[in-house]
Order: sequence, then structure tokens, then C-alpha cells
Amino acid sequence: MKKHFLVLVSVFLAMPLFSSAQQGQQRPASAQQQSARQIEAWVTTPDRSMLFSRQPETIPFAYAAAGRGGGGVPIVIDEQLSMQTIDGFGFALTGGSAEHLMKMNSAERARILREIFATDGNNIGVSYIRLTIGASDLNSFVFSYNDLPEGEEDFELTRFDLAQDKLDVIPVMKEILAINPNILILGSPWSAPVWMKDNGRVKAGSLRKECYDVYARYLVKYIQEMQKEGIRIDALTVQNEPINANNTPSMRMNAEEQTEFIRDHLGPHFRTNNISTKIAVFNHNLDRPDYPLSIYRDPEATQYVDGSSWHHYGGDMSAMTLVHNARPDKSIYFVEQMVVETPGQVPMAIAAQVRRMIINVTSNWSRNVILWNLAADPNNRPHTDDGGCPMCQGAITIDGNNVTRNLAYYVIAHASKFVRPGSVRIGSTNIGDMSVLLTTDEERREVVRVATIENATALPNVAFRTPDNKIVLIVVNDTFAANTFRVQFRGQFANLRLLPGAVGTYIWSAE
Repeated sequence: MKKHFLVLVSVFLAMPLFSSAQQGQQRPASAQQQSARQIEAWVTTPDRSMLFSRQPETIPFAYAAAGRGGGGVPIVIDEQLSMQTIDGFGFALTGGSAEHLMKMNSAERARILREIFATDGNNIGVSYIRLTIGASDLNSFVFSYNDLPEGEEDFELTRFDLAQDKLDVIPVMKEILAINPNILILGSPWSAPVWMKDNGRVKAGSLRKECYDVYARYLVKYIQEMQKEGIRIDALTVQNEPINANNTPSMRMNAEEQTEFIRDHLGPHFRTNNISTKIAVFNHNLDRPDYPLSIYRDPEATQYVDGSSWHHYGGDMSAMTLVHNARPDKSIYFVEQMVVETPGQVPMAIAAQVRRMIINVTSNWSRNVILWNLAADPNNRPHTDDGGCPMCQGAITIDGNNVTRNLAYYVIAHASKFVRPGSVRIGSTNIGDMSVLLTTDEERREVVRVATIENATALPNVAFRTPDNKIVLIVVNDTFAANTFRVQFRGQFANLRLLPGAVGTYIWSAE
């Protein structure tokens, strides 16, 4: 009975009808302290007049009499409903990105890296990096760490060498780690060395059966050698886009092959070498949830697997929830999506991309969001030929020492600065949720009647509780009109307003 009573109280607070005098009677002893709670707002507008800009005024919470307005039911923040822990938000540091950064003078490079990876001031606090293991299609040329003359093999990996990464990726990563020593790093290979593949080419082909074991040791060696450089690889995706053979480089690996590779080679070698790096399977589009689920069916392979990793060039975000519901013990990672715009384009499509990349991704159980990629030049270079990406704009464009911040930069900023690693997604009202409506009885005014209505007006949003006990609410106004909306937290209300096409990140203390 007590539990039902508490729920009823919560319902009353969700849509209060009492007069201001009655409200005064309802306030707890700490009301004066609670009513002082203020919301800090950071806003981006599509006309670029505000670009992740801190608003000069804070917004107060108040009780219902002062907090009415905005129309419709409020966005109710349910801090008792905890979901997945967040690992972070960030970008892929491709070889091309690192190449551009290394060509900048040291002072300008330090300045932009601090802006991206530090959390103080107006810096955006990126907390997750994806590295390519060997070359990706956004490198100037294709390489691996064990390239050999045609016809030669090296099953002992005596010629393994991180030489190319030591020119750009590793020096940039060391500067990033000096800013944020706790940043998480995910590694992804695009292809095994050519001599391990059945077609002898950097594009397409598959891993030779007799090379399963040496390739597993190759990946272990990469993790170990990066650790010697002070770079810890937190997670590894086994193969980038394993059912896409159109990139240069690329390599096919179907679900059965990936299962065998993990079960009989990669997993055992991780265990033997005490590798704590997490293994994430798949690393491809949302239209193939069968791929990771089929690997999870193998009891020996699945013991080595932490979770699955995803892109959104096909399929629906709900595929991540489907996989989560099937195997809630496995993590979900969102590891790649290209977010681009025409340079200087107005309006900026910030609302659509924050809704898709931040709200929808995390609402479907992902622990992180990584966009593709950190940096390119004004012509989106470098990229490989015959399968590179000429449209892959960076989050920043680097032209010598000049830096332009693009759409992807602001998309990630709205989450990365305040939703720090260790934050937990919590409940918040969205479209389709049922809300409680309280009205007074027409005949007996002292009697309250209850009805439920389906919420059809809430702006897209997602909420988090941070490790330092703050609430972060990210809201998108994807309508064509300025929108005033209410937020409810612990029985208090705040009125917020967003221009059409704008995005707001709202932060307040939960103390």
C-alpha cells in the first residue's frame, strides 16, 4: 500500500491543480533551499547566432503556481529510473586527422586540442576517441604494421612496426592524453595485412584460415605496443564494416567467421596475455542485428565479447534496443556516423542531427557516440582512391593553422561537455509516454478526478545524472515555431524556450 501511495503523490506533483495557498501547505521543509535551484543553459541556433553558447541568465525552478505555463504536459525527469552508464562522446582520430594536426604549428595545435578535449571554460570536453588499426579510407595511403614484399610471410610478426603511427597518430594522442589522461580509446582495423588475405589485395578479400591465429596475435601486439607508448586501448572492434568490401582498405568477415576468430583465436590470446581490452563485435549498420546475436549464440565465443558496435548508414536505431533486450548483459556501442554540411550553409541542421546522433542513439542503449571523423582539409582530404570518402568532412576543417568548426563539432559538444563518463541515462518524458491529468469534479470541487493521456507534444529529449550529481537534459526543438516548454524535477517546474530548429543543453544540481 505504501508503494502505491508514493506513486500517487508523484502523480499529483506531475500535474498539480492546487492554489498557491494549498501549494504552500504541500511544500517540504527544505522548500526554500530547493526553490533556489537554477538551470544553466547552452544553446545552438540554426542561424548560427548562438553556437553552443552559454546563456547569460539562469532559469529558476519554482513550485506549480509560479511554474505554470508553456502548455501541454511537462518533461518529467525521473531520476529513480536508471539505465545505461555512459562512456563518452567523441570522434575518430584517423591518420588523416592526425596528419593535418601535425602540420599545424605547435601552439595552434595545442590550442585546438585543448578546446576539443578540455572541459573548463568554453572547451567541449570530448571524452572518447576511435583509432584506426593501420590505415582507413581516410588516410593518404594504405598501410599495415606488417607490410611485406609480395610472396613473403611473417607468422612470427618479427617485422611488426608502428612506424607510420609514430609520425602522426601517436604524437597527437600523447598531446590529447596530456589534456585528458582518462580519455577512452577504441581501436578498429579496416583490413589485415595483405599477406594474410585470400585475395592478396588491400581491398575486399577475406582472412585466410591459416592466418586466423597470426592475425589475432597481430591485434594483441598492437594493443601491447600502443600500451608501451602510454596509449591504452579500452575496446577493440574486430573488423570495421565486415560485410562491406567497397572501401580501400576493407576485408570481409561474416558472422560465422567472426565467431570462429573470437572463439578459437582472439579471445584465448587476450586471456593468455592478460589483455583487459574489451571486444565489441560487428561494427556495421543497424539493418543487421542478426550478426551480433548469432555470435552471442555461441557459448564459447560470447564469453570473450563485451558487446556490439554500430553505424547508422542503414537500418533503424531501434535495432540497438532489440539487441539490448535480447542480451541485456552485453554493451551497445555507437562507433561511427558521418555528419556533414555544406561549408557556410545556413541554416545549420543542428536539431535533426542532435536528435539522431545524441538523443536517439543514447535512448537506444548505446554507452557512447563516436562520429566520423575529427579533421579534414577544405576538400575533405586525405582519402584513399577507389573506395575512399570524398564527402567525409571533419568535425573541424584544418587549412594550415586556420580551423573551422563544422556541424559535427557542435552535435558532440551538446553532450560531451557535461555528460561526463560515468553519467547514467535517466527517465524523461517523451512523445508516446502516458501522462496523468488531474481535474476537479464538476459536482464536488473537493474531489480530484484522474485521467491518462498519451503525450503528443513533448520535444525530443534525453536526460542524464552525472557523477558529480548534476542533471543534464538535452532538448531539440524540431518544429517550425518557437517553443516554450516546462520541465519538472522533484515537484518543481521550470519554463524553458527554444527557437525553431534550436538545441539546448540544460544543467542543474541534484543536491
